[in-house]
Amino acid sequence: MKISTKGRYGLTIMMELASRFGEGPISLKSIAQRHELSEHYLEQLIAPLRNAGLVKSIRGAYGGYVLAKSPDDITSGDILRVLEGPISPVEFSDEDDPAKRYLWIRIRDSITSVIDSTTLRDLITYQDDGRTDNYMFYI
Repeated sequence: MKISTKGRYGLTIMMELASRFGEGPISLKSIAQRHELSEHYLEQLIAPLRNAGLVKSIRGAYGGYVLAKSPDDITSGDILRVLEGPISPVEFSDEDDPAKRYLWIRIRDSITSVIDSTTLRDLITYQDDGRTDNYMFYI
């Protein structure tokens, strides 16, 4: 399972809004410039986030977007489901083999557990400890 640019850039937008929570609206243009992303693409992503009640738009010369809720109350799962759809590695309901179906369900449930327990606050306050979990396997 791969998260597309929709999910990745959507998290970027939401983390920017979370990092400035309570400071007033932020324009998509400033987010796009800061992260070297297409403002037009971000405009396409913000609409479903607004429709889902995760962000609010503020009109006017100093308008932009703000989080609709506290960064503590929005999970990465909330964001990814809006932009990516249901989170599942495969369509396991079509799986005839019960052992494989059980594996796909366990994978889905593990992913769900992680994304639903990781809030925007967790993401914006994360401190890298320098460890990496990159493993190299040689055959």
